Amino acid sequence: MKGDDVAAGSLTVTTEVRIDAPPERVFPFLTDPDKITRWKGVDARLEPVPGGVYRVNVTGGNHAVGEYVVVDPPRRVVFTWGWEGDDRLPPGSSTVEIELIPDGDGTVVRLTHSGLPEGTDAAQLEGWEHFLPRLATAASGGDPGPDPWVQRQGGSV
Repeated sequence: MKGDDVAAGSLTVTTEVRIDAPPERVFPFLTDPDKITRWKGVDARLEPVPGGVYRVNVTGGNHAVGEYVVVDPPRRVVFTWGWEGDDRLPPGSSTVEIELIPDGDGTVVRLTHSGLPEGTDAAQLEGWEHFLPRLATAASGGDPGPDPWVQRQGGSV
């Protein structure tokens, strides 16, 4: 799942969101399959240990696949990332780092997605900017509701 035969890209995207919940409450939304699918994906298989599986069926037809590299509760998660069946950004070919930074009674979530090839950076940033507000809602105790990307795509691309 590492994409060892694929040259990593040189582009990086970074985005942040503030969540009205402490890092201890936010962290499980990055490692627990039942919690991650509240804000991103229709199902997930997660093994949150270094070398463990990261696999999220994001829209019903698009599977993000990689493996966990760092799991440091409640501060940081790093995993490899790519899209199943995508030659430009195959499974495990890029890296996502999520930092949980205490901010008063809340948490700033800083997401950095690196190793992206030219042309995939805008789409990845758009995706993270779609999903992080959903994470903020779910982790602060709200319901982000059905993901319109799943409904729009009818569960497949």
